[in-house]
Amino acid sequence: MKNLGYYNGKFGELEEMQIPMCDRVCFFGDGVYDATYSRNYKIFTLDEHIDRFYNSADLLSIDIPMCKRELKSLLNEMVKKVDSGENFVYWQVTRGTGIRNHVFPEAGCKANLWITVTPKNIVDTYKKVKLMTMDDTRFLHCNIKTLNLLPAVMASEKAKQEGCDEVVFHRNGRVTECAHSNVHIIKNGVFITAPTDNLILPGIARKHLIKACSKLGIPVEEREYNLDELFAADEILISSAGSLGLAASELDKKAVGGKAPDLLKKIQDEVQREFIEETALH
Repeated sequence: MKNLGYYNGKFGELEEMQIPMCDRVCFFGDGVYDATYSRNYKIFTLDEHIDRFYNSADLLSIDIPMCKRELKSLLNEMVKKVDSGENFVYWQVTRGTGIRNHVFPEAGCKANLWITVTPKNIVDTYKKVKLMTMDDTRFLHCNIKTLNLLPAVMASEKAKQEGCDEVVFHRNGRVTECAHSNVHIIKNGVFITAPTDNLILPGIARKHLIKACSKLGIPVEEREYNLDELFAADEILISSAGSLGLAASELDKKAVGGKAPDLLKKIQDEVQREFIEETALH
């Protein structure tokens, strides 16, 4: 089949799947999610994404209805059921089903597990992107990968209208992250990325960019940086599960980057190599 959905033990094509009207996701976005990509029916960095998923759920006191090993097995099983080996693999858990009430459901209400597998290729690592800046008006728990994404949705639509690929958020000038990516800079041979506090999501691709720099002997600074540093950077990169390390060519309609192309390519080559190697046919 082209795509595949799962909801609490039921499988089917996405167009056929249905959910209860009183799933708490419908009223409150009460849940967490994670996602990554598969290639050759192999899911990239699955263990790390599952660990983050369970951590997000724990921070919201949501009890996922299966253990990590069972979820990993289920996801691996599902990608083998679709026609394409290159897919976007997405999963989420919601607090459960019940009549609308702000407080948690009564004890015994089980969480709902959703999974979707849809054909999609990872973005070309060497593609240049256009960025724009925007005030970060999100809440203060951005380290939790919740389903409450309305600010990111509005920002992404604004970027589309402005002919941009992504929005870079900032709080009083401090750069945090993007609408659906982490953002990093290269300056004077150093890779600089925001610290993983409550204002950014601890990105898996971010972690692997740092790993690549370590392997290549490139210094890394995990620290706060501001908009002035962003505009003055030698290179600006964004990263996510689907875009391992894309460099920016434009920020707020101004040309940026292009000052450390050799160093940039070394980093991109390394993260690309890791993805190809981990998802290769054996």
